[in-house]
Amino acid sequence: MTIRDVEHTPPPSLEGVGMGLSSPLYWFYEMTHVALNPSRALAHATHAFFKSPSNPVSSTTFGKSISAACELFERATRRYSQPEWDIENTVVDGRLAPVSVESVWERPFCRLLHFDRQVAITHKPDPRVLVIAPLSGHYATLLRGTVEALLPDHDVYITDWIDARMVPISEGRFDLDDYIDYIIGMLRLLGSDTHVLAVCQPGVPALCAISVMEANEEAHVPESLMLMGSPIDTRISPTQVNQVAMKRGLDWFRRNVITKVPFPNPGFMRDVYPGFLQLNGFMSMNLDRHLEAHSKLFQHLVEGDGDSATAHRKFYDEYLAVMDLTAEFYLQTVDTVFVRHLLPKGEFVHRGIRVDPGKVRRVALMTIEGEQDDITGLGQTQAAQTLCSNIPDEKRLHYVQPGVGHYGVFNGSRFRNEILPRMAAFIRAND
Repeated sequence: MTIRDVEHTPPPSLEGVGMGLSSPLYWFYEMTHVALNPSRALAHATHAFFKSPSNPVSSTTFGKSISAACELFERATRRYSQPEWDIENTVVDGRLAPVSVESVWERPFCRLLHFDRQVAITHKPDPRVLVIAPLSGHYATLLRGTVEALLPDHDVYITDWIDARMVPISEGRFDLDDYIDYIIGMLRLLGSDTHVLAVCQPGVPALCAISVMEANEEAHVPESLMLMGSPIDTRISPTQVNQVAMKRGLDWFRRNVITKVPFPNPGFMRDVYPGFLQLNGFMSMNLDRHLEAHSKLFQHLVEGDGDSATAHRKFYDEYLAVMDLTAEFYLQTVDTVFVRHLLPKGEFVHRGIRVDPGKVRRVALMTIEGEQDDITGLGQTQAAQTLCSNIPDEKRLHYVQPGVGHYGVFNGSRFRNEILPRMAAFIRAND
């Protein structure tokens, strides 16, 4: 199973998720993990025993079956941590260039990472690209393929959002206004010769941040803004995400999916939308597909098909690693973007001041959509072109990629072969 297999997966319906018991549910979830620790340790030891080459049973079908069953149990009950980037090098000017990942800016809820390429001194500086990763449940490593594709010809930075359950409550709140302030702070750090790539959810705060900077006539506005599958105006081609938000309303989400982080997590007592509830929704929508994938993993392990087993592990290590979102950020996003549509209606307010995308004049704008995107409907991202009415025509570009869903807009072969070359040309034209 690959991430592409869930490319057209509908978002969670949230029917019954939480059931009005979201607060104690998080505590039960934590206690279950603790209660399973002895069983997981036993499964791990049994797996190692039947996997060991020194055990004559390890080469038999019986031994392989026991080992495979123990691995599946351990993986099914594991809490998945943030994956590593695992980007050690790239190719620049036809030569292998080592890559190191370093943090260049930090706040309680986000780090700004730089993929530093060790290139020759004579190498001409490449365009600087700030990738704003989604804050929607998965870690920024979900964009590993996007970053890898950009690295040969761009100087890449990316937002690394922090799991809210790991942030002490003493660090204060984090809402959509703070998100916008974070983006503005990053742009001031990187300077005006920067190109912004906002993937999905951050399209709204990225556009708002640049609109605020333009309204204030700041010198550090970026050269360009590229929006990929972003829900700028969710009234256009509404998807299941939009319909659920409109049907339920904000109070339902507050009652059913918001809970407090339990002890002993660093964010103890912080109000969050927990990652395990998000994952439950996504998994339940395609439960048969996930069960089939794990059944195949068992077969691969017994048959000794290491490549297929490795591919499965790699996918699920990423897919099952989820993070909590602060309640104020999640609820404000649902309300302003999916329920009240404040930005396209000209009513979005940041720190008490109305945000006007019409103020954007100096920043080039590219909007990218997937023809089969069932998370961000066709036309929702293009709406930014209408809102930014004062950008010169020569600094605009809209592109719809045929044959891809939401994930295919920013990853996969279509992205690398068809979307990325257009993005690179757009960046060069406005650098």
